[in-house]
Amino acid sequence: MTRSIWIFNQYALPPTLPGGTRHFDLACELTLMGYQVTIFASAFNHSLFEKKRLLNGEPWAIEEIEGVRFVWLPSFPYRNNNWRRLLNMLEYTVRAYHLGLRLSRLDPRIAPPDIIVGSSVHLFAVWAAYQLSRHYKANFVMEIRDLWPQGFVDLGVWHEGQFHVRFFRWLEQWLCERAERIIVLSPLTSEYLARYSKVWADKAVYIPNGTKTARFIQVSADEQRDGGPLRTMFLGSMGYKNGVDLILHAMKVIEQDEPSILECWLIGDGPEKPHLIQLARDLELKNVVFHDAVARSSVPSYTQQADILILVEREVLYGSSNKLFDYLAAGKPIVFSVVAQHNNLADEIHCGLSAAPEDAASLAEKLLEMARLSIEERQAMGERGRSYVCQQHDYSVLAVRLAETFEQVTSDQLKNQRNSNQPTRPSGLID
Repeated sequence: MTRSIWIFNQYALPPTLPGGTRHFDLACELTLMGYQVTIFASAFNHSLFEKKRLLNGEPWAIEEIEGVRFVWLPSFPYRNNNWRRLLNMLEYTVRAYHLGLRLSRLDPRIAPPDIIVGSSVHLFAVWAAYQLSRHYKANFVMEIRDLWPQGFVDLGVWHEGQFHVRFFRWLEQWLCERAERIIVLSPLTSEYLARYSKVWADKAVYIPNGTKTARFIQVSADEQRDGGPLRTMFLGSMGYKNGVDLILHAMKVIEQDEPSILECWLIGDGPEKPHLIQLARDLELKNVVFHDAVARSSVPSYTQQADILILVEREVLYGSSNKLFDYLAAGKPIVFSVVAQHNNLADEIHCGLSAAPEDAASLAEKLLEMARLSIEERQAMGERGRSYVCQQHDYSVLAVRLAETFEQVTSDQLKNQRNSNQPTRPSGLID
């Protein structure tokens, strides 16, 4: 029997746009297994801060891409993390919920859901997913991407005792209580859940981020680095938590010590980018180049132009890095500067070097150390990383784990229905 899966992730994207493609890549694999997958996403792109769908003012639209159906919804435009972004989240939630109530009647191609997944890029979307699961009597699965509010508390952006911190903690716990399974992207999230409830921790299923390694292997065969100076590269969002300013300060140290050994490409967009460009000017950096964000499908071509890839994060304990697995699939050595150890594989699989987190001097030291290694040593690091990600984090592997989770949820539901239908044995009878 074909199962219908609805996924609510406001920021979900196909690979033709810059941003995360986790749910699209998983959905492509699920369709090969016989599932029908529908993703409810925003037409306003979270990475580019502009509308990329519904350009003619449509209230909603369905687009099928490689067998996966996207339901595009309008949402309020924003640029920074202020009231406009909150309104953006709320508009998506309201529209997703109301359209979800009638979508199968409006478009017969979309089957009513058997399982609904709500992804916590924000909790309002998860709330909408839960309410629709009740309406359709579907199984409800919660995916914890970002911890609300703990992630912001860890970064020092929010503080315990604030009203919005108390509200989001209550809402997160309310949803965890009602989820039949909780997909976690970080092993630390299971520990976080256990602090509040062993039941919630027992419902957790670890399915981290991944990549499509075939895209990178094909590019590796077709496109090679042209030569020239050693090039370091960062690809991804440029927000506070991404720590790109640490790369700039590290490059200042490098330019002072060995000005001709490295150049650095910073590829991406985000709320901090204007400040980072100004910081690069203030530091008078000569070997740093900023590039616009690129579509996910273009990432393999860009990574092949790098000699060294840089993974920098501030105190993000509970997330699973998107770019880490793309970096590994690229077959390039990585210099890590991260707090969360599950996002640092330098020692585990010997795919790179590890700098102290939030320490620009240490990052500069490790970049120089990597640059001084032989080409053969750097290639060996990259090959070990690619071998690891092919076996552990290709989305074809992770989708099997997700499908098993869906089957367990539906199996549990059938068992509960059978148990509830069994007649109660009268008391007082003697065998």
